[in-house]
Amino acid sequence: MIQSMTGYGKSTATFGGKKINVEIKSLNSKALDLSTRIAPLYREKEMEIRTLITQSLERGKVDFSLWIEKEADTAASQINVELAKSYDKQLKALANTLGYAYPQADYMTVLLRMPDIMSKDETPELTEEEWETVRKVVEEAIAHLVDFRKQEGMALEKKFNEKLDNIERLLKSIEPYETERVAKIRDRITDALEKNIGVDYDKNRLEQELIYYIEKLDINEEKQRLANHLNYFRETMAGGHGQGKKLGFIAQEMGREINTTGSKSNQAEMQNIVVQMKDELEQIKEQVLNVM
Repeated sequence: MIQSMTGYGKSTATFGGKKINVEIKSLNSKALDLSTRIAPLYREKEMEIRTLITQSLERGKVDFSLWIEKEADTAASQINVELAKSYDKQLKALANTLGYAYPQADYMTVLLRMPDIMSKDETPELTEEEWETVRKVVEEAIAHLVDFRKQEGMALEKKFNEKLDNIERLLKSIEPYETERVAKIRDRITDALEKNIGVDYDKNRLEQELIYYIEKLDINEEKQRLANHLNYFRETMAGGHGQGKKLGFIAQEMGREINTTGSKSNQAEMQNIVVQMKDELEQIKEQVLNVM
């Protein structure tokens, strides 16, 4: 089954009073184009994260985000108690030296304004236990994106089969006009010779020329090759994911056969059918760009 390159996945987990979030999305691209935004604590694992992504996603423009949401009591700035004790001791000594009453009414305000008294925790080291939690979240988000791609792939496959069936039906609808045009070509030439030009002609030679002319306009080979391409397109879709480029090449070959059929079609009805086939094929080509 084919997969789309369009997808989205998200996963979350909690660890040590914080919420770990992973979001990954992808669009179509000729190759794997990966961009990442990773919280500082986990940047040392960026190469491992990239490896996890590239192992599962072969193509596409992929945006990956990993960020943390801390709980309120964890995220708030902390008072450096030990530093506060040191400032308190120094302020007492200073008050005694200068003869001021201690403490002053606004003492706590002064103390809390001292340098570095309010500080956030330094970035902690990443433990193996936390990394295992993060790794699982990353893998879950990737799995969700792959599931999304598979669902989109099923929709694309259904669309392709509809268009292939339409081209196949249109191809068969040409056959009655092929039989008619041989007689029409013969009548048109003989009428021109007899009525417009008014000359005698060798009927055997005329038949030979007609056969040569009709052979040049014969589209049986084009029809057979186009039918083979339609079947090959279906077989390739059934072959699994990673077939997007191959399907694109097959669609190009289908276009060549349809164009040649159009150039050999000297009847308005046949040319109209060719135009309809081209329209169906264009819709296939547009959607093939989304196939991985």
